[in-house]
Amino acid sequence: MTVAPALLEVRDLACHHDGVPALRGVTVDVGAGEVVALLGRNGAGKTTLIRSIMGFTTITGGAIRFDGVDLVGRPPHRIPGLGIGLVPQGRRLFGDLTVAENLRVPAFAGRAGPPLDETLRHFPVLAERLDQRAGSLSGGEQQMLAIARALRLAPRLLLMDEPTEGLMPAMIAAITAIVAGLKVAGVGVLLVEQKLDAALAVADRVVFLENGRSHPGGAVAALAADRAQIDRFVGAGGA
Repeated sequence: MTVAPALLEVRDLACHHDGVPALRGVTVDVGAGEVVALLGRNGAGKTTLIRSIMGFTTITGGAIRFDGVDLVGRPPHRIPGLGIGLVPQGRRLFGDLTVAENLRVPAFAGRAGPPLDETLRHFPVLAERLDQRAGSLSGGEQQMLAIARALRLAPRLLLMDEPTEGLMPAMIAAITAIVAGLKVAGVGVLLVEQKLDAALAVADRVVFLENGRSHPGGAVAALAADRAQIDRFVGAGGA
């Protein structure tokens, strides 16, 4: 049987940050309809990997391919148009723009996404705040806006960097449900997450990062039965 290639293929990736090696031979795959959790301690290189996929770092070795297309050296503003959405750490909204204006930003990527009304059906709280400045929203509402903005691209792959950071349990549950729905819809998700329970609740597989190097963690079910790798790469008791 022929095995289809992964939607995202990162192979032996190396990059530098301010002249210092940040990633050293990182390998990660994400398939369509698969959620891969990227776990590790602070400073392990998780955000650097996300930034590298989006073209924001200088790659010194290895390869990044999305649906067979080489991403290395591609200008960052061209990558979303291929079908890759980003929910960045810290949300990175345009705080002085309204909710509606933030949701129109993805149109400039040159990729046709779903109608605004369709997006808002999944984010009813945003529908009530379209004319409100993004900077005046609560933390949870801002995170919902960051996710909705990324989904306006109709991405085939979504990169999520700490989407539950600083949120209340109810909002964490809502975001976990959104990720589960994306998986059902066939969207691949690479999820950077410090809250271990949230990551393991929705992920299919785990890849660990340690000092800029990747270590395949395997299926979530196996990790749940044997937490030795979690204790090693994340810390005793998890994040």
